[in-house]
Amino acid sequence: MSVPPSQNFMRVPKATFRAHIADGLRNAILSGEIAPGAQVTEHSLAEQFGVSRGPLREAMRQLIDEGLLVTVPYTGTHVVELSVEDVREIYSLRVTLEIFAFELVWSRRDEGFRRGLLARHAALTHCIDAQDDVGSIHAELQLHGFVYEASAHKILIKTWESIRGRLQLYWAAHHRAHGIRGPRRDGHDSYVACALGDDLAAMRAEIQNHMARGGQQTEDFLLGLARRKDPTTIAETAP
Repeated sequence: MSVPPSQNFMRVPKATFRAHIADGLRNAILSGEIAPGAQVTEHSLAEQFGVSRGPLREAMRQLIDEGLLVTVPYTGTHVVELSVEDVREIYSLRVTLEIFAFELVWSRRDEGFRRGLLARHAALTHCIDAQDDVGSIHAELQLHGFVYEASAHKILIKTWESIRGRLQLYWAAHHRAHGIRGPRRDGHDSYVACALGDDLAAMRAEIQNHMARGGQQTEDFLLGLARRKDPTTIAETAP
């Protein structure tokens, strides 16, 4: 399956080829304009962007590093497909990682931590109010990433970065499952309140509850896509 023509693919100034191409590709993937599993080729994208293959190849490599594209020998480069099992694994891993991150920083939270977290929450709210779905996915990633950055735990941060791409795909699928453009406006209020509060046990519970909200609907959405591709697909049940 080749990439369809896209309004996101505009000719860009030479000085910012790679950044613009990467942004355009990322936006098209997260908006669903380029479908999961779709093949992306240097030739077609080079024509649509009006750029040479050098910066295009760099942009594609960046999205491979981000986990949005994958190169398979003999079949080319494709948008990563997100399965129900991926959703379940992301949920279980994120719960463990984020609880650990908060345990590391809990006694070290200060005014800088409070200001930083509130600023990222405000940025997310701004994107939601603007109905900027792709922007809200990035802002939500930044909000949840704040505690990992604050932990200063190199391996933990690297692990977080390794799942960011699939997490973005998960949120994009979640938004389509709910028919929304971004998360609920108040969807992170409890998360932020607990993160700035005094009860670590409440924070642990909030992380588990926060990440479980809407999970089944997202699984149902992905199963629906699979059934449309293959009507013989047998629906899975949540564990």
